[in-house]
Parts: sequence; C-alpha cells; structure tokens
Amino acid sequence: TLRDNATIKPPDYLPDHILRTFNEGAPCFSIDCYNATAAMFRLCLDLGTRPLLPEESDTTQPQPNSRQRRDLGLRLRWLFEQRLLPLEIEHLAECIREDANDGAHVGNLSKNDAEDVLDFTTALLERLYTLPKRLSLAEERRTQRRSAE
Repeated sequence: TLRDNATIKPPDYLPDHILRTFNEGAPCFSIDCYNATAAMFRLCLDLGTRPLLPEESDTTQPQPNSRQRRDLGLRLRWLFEQRLLPLEIEHLAECIREDANDGAHVGNLSKNDAEDVLDFTTALLERLYTLPKRLSLAEERRTQRRSAE
C-alpha cells in the first residue's frame, strides 16, 4: 500500500509514542497530504519537548509561563532561550511559528512548508534522541573494549 511505501525514515532510537506519531506523518507526506504531515510532525515536537520543561514545583530553575508550557511555538522559543535546545537548529524552528498552526487551522500548507516542518522535526529528534543514544552506545563499546584488554 502507499503507507508501506512511505520513504521518510524516522530518526533512530525514538521513544515508541514519538515513533508511532512520526510513522503516521510520514505516509501523509508521501501522498501529498501536507497539512496532515505538519500536524503529525508538530505532535512529535510537542511530545519531545514537553519533558524538557522543569517541574512546576521546582523553584530552583527558571519557569516558563502557562502559555509557554501550552503553546509549542512559545515553548520552543523559551527552550532555546534557556539553552535547553541546541541553538544550531533554532533557525529551522521558524517553520513551526510560520506554518505548523496553519496546517491544523487553515489547511493551506504546500510541499515546501511540510518539508520545512519535516526538516526541523528530524533535526530536533536526532539531537534529543538519536545522537545521545549513539554516543551512549559508543561509550559502552569503548568500555567493553577496555575491559577486554
């Protein structure tokens, strides 16, 4: 089926709930459903960034306001300001403020808009999940090599 032929591969080592969401958005892109694509990838971003927020009861850390906790675009801006997200990908986040809400509320996204959301989603998920896991696995292999000597 078209779903089986989706060509967008998710980043490695995603948590199951984010992987399922990514895999729901990927076939949407391959069949030109760009609004649905953006909505699903936006959900991936929402699921991936909520855990980065400090607990509301933690008075030792800066706290986002209630709108920043709730609104993905505001949350991303706050997370970048607090250096909780890598600044190298901050410029890619513009697509979320510009396009992601339009996909859900206006329904006018183009292929280019959906590709922008896909690029940012992939970059963020790789930084949050793929790279740390690869580094952890490399450290485990290093430790195993050193213990075998």
